[in-house]
Amino acid sequence: MNTTEAPDAYFEHGADIGIVGRGATMEEAFEDAARATFAVMTDLDAVKAVESVSVELEEADQELALVRWLNLLLGLARERGMVFSRFHLERDGESWRGSASGEPWRPALERGVEVKGATLTMLEVKKTANGWEARCIVDV
Repeated sequence: MNTTEAPDAYFEHGADIGIVGRGATMEEAFEDAARATFAVMTDLDAVKAVESVSVELEEADQELALVRWLNLLLGLARERGMVFSRFHLERDGESWRGSASGEPWRPALERGVEVKGATLTMLEVKKTANGWEARCIVDV
């Protein structure tokens, strides 16, 4: 072992992708961010909406709500062996309720890379001149 080197070291790693969701409402921007997340993994047009799952969360912070929404969707997809292509979300104060529709994962749907999770990196949810924008980095 070379004792002149630091005991720990770091290197650059290109395992992240920035996703952006846009919509007339915050909820639509979150739905669009979910589409962007799953589009990293597959061609959403090839995914049939044959099965739906419900998603509920409580979160006062809109930015943390985005990360939780995306990570809940990714977790449900893994747990059920599915891929989602259609999303719906409603908010009532701190309560968020939504759904995702898709189908069981099949080899023909493979296109991109697996998204492991949404992160807090570059997390932003904001009102723009054209509506709402929701963005974060996803780990691939």
